[in-house]
Amino acid sequence: MFDELNSEHERLLEFLYACPVGLVEFDATGTISIINPHAMKHLLPLAGDRDPTNLFTMLQECAPELRNLFGDYQQDRGPVCEGHRIAVDLGISRAGRDSKVLACTLVKLGPTRAVATFSDITVQVAQERRLKQAETWFASLIGGVNDYAVLSITREGIVDSVNAAFTRQTGRDFAEVAGKSLDAILNTDSRSGALSLSNQLRLAERDGWYLDESWQQRSTGETYWCQRLFAARTGSDGATPDGFSVVLRDVVHDESDTSDLRRMLFFDHLTGAANRTHFLQTFVREQRRWRDDQQPLSLIMFDLDHFKAVNDTYGHPTGDLVLKQVARVCTGLLRPGDLFARLGGEEFAALLPSSSLEEATEIADRLCAAVAAMPILSPQGIFHITASFGCASASDERSTVDVLIADADAQLYAAKRAGRNRVHGGLILTAEI
Repeated sequence: MFDELNSEHERLLEFLYACPVGLVEFDATGTISIINPHAMKHLLPLAGDRDPTNLFTMLQECAPELRNLFGDYQQDRGPVCEGHRIAVDLGISRAGRDSKVLACTLVKLGPTRAVATFSDITVQVAQERRLKQAETWFASLIGGVNDYAVLSITREGIVDSVNAAFTRQTGRDFAEVAGKSLDAILNTDSRSGALSLSNQLRLAERDGWYLDESWQQRSTGETYWCQRLFAARTGSDGATPDGFSVVLRDVVHDESDTSDLRRMLFFDHLTGAANRTHFLQTFVREQRRWRDDQQPLSLIMFDLDHFKAVNDTYGHPTGDLVLKQVARVCTGLLRPGDLFARLGGEEFAALLPSSSLEEATEIADRLCAAVAAMPILSPQGIFHITASFGCASASDERSTVDVLIADADAQLYAAKRAGRNRVHGGLILTAEI
C-alpha cells in the first residue's frame, strides 16, 4: 500500500515538473500549497519584496483585480476567469521588444481550494497588435489613393478579387487571374536568395505584413520594378488571418546602379557564386522556416583537394580559372531553389531547402564526380582536380545554423582523412553554439 502511494506521489511530481503550463494550487486567502517550476519562473520575479507564498500578494502590483475577481465569485466550484491577460512590467527596459503578457485562468475546486494556470502569450498578443496595425494602415492607404494595384487573396494564396488599378498596371483583368494562385501571377527571383511567395505570405501571417521589391512583368512582356506589400486580413477570431491583401506599386528603378550594388553585396566577385554573407543570411531564413514547418533542410560543404599545389604548379591565374569552372559546373547541377556559395578560398557550400540527408548525399556524389571529370586547361597542359565533400541535415532542436555548418565541416574533414575525392554524410553530435 505504501509503495502504491509513493508511486502515485512520484507520478504527480513528474506531471507538475513536466507540465509546460504554470500550475498553482492555493486556498481562499491566496496562500499557495503547490506550485510547479513553470509557474515559479513567471511569478517569483513579480513578488519583489512581497510574500512569495501568497498568489494574490505576488500579483498585487500587476494584477490586483485577481483578488477581487476571486472574492466576488459566489459558487463553491467553477471557473472564476479564463485567459485573463496580465501585462507584466518587471521594471526592465524592453526597448524594441514587446511587453510580456501572461494569460491566467482561475478555477475553484471547492469552498477553500482553487487552482490557477499561467502561460506566456506575449507572441500571440504581439501578433494581434501587428495584424491590427497592418489592417488600419492598409485601410488608410487605399482609402485616399487610387493608383495602387490591389489584389485580394485567400489564406491559401488564391486570387479572389482585384481592383481596376491592377488591370491598368499589369494589363490583366479579373477574369484572367481569378482563381489562380499568386505565384502564377507574380514573380520571385529564388536564385538570388529572395524568399518564395509562400514564405512571404507566412511572414505576413506572422507579423501582420511583409514588404518586398522585385521585377514584375506586364501582359505585354514589359518588365517593371514593383514594390509590393502583403497585408494580413484579420479573421473572425481577431488573430488568425483569413486572407491577405496585396498592394503593388510601379516605381522608378535604376537597373545598372542597383544591379552593380546587388552583385557587390550578394555575390563573389570571382566566381559569381553567392558570397559568405549572403549565404549565411539565406541560411538563417531557411533554418527558421525549417523550425516553423519542419520541411527538410540540408547542407553540403566541400573544398578542393591540394589546391595550394595547383597555385604553386600552374600559377594563380590558373587557380582562379579552376575556382570559376567549379562554380559554373556545380551551379549547373543544382536545382533553382538551391543556393551555391563560395565561403572563401577554395571552400564552397550548397544550401538545399526541402532536401533530406539522403538526397543531399546523392547531389554531393554528382558534384564530386563532375568536379573530378572536369578538364582544366593550363599553359602546361590539361590536368584534373578533386574535392572532398561533407553533408549534414537539420534533425532536431540542436540544428542551428552554426551546428549544421560544424557538422558538415566535420564530415568534410572525415572525407579528407578517408582519402579525399569522396563524400561523407551523417549526423555528428555537435554541441549547440
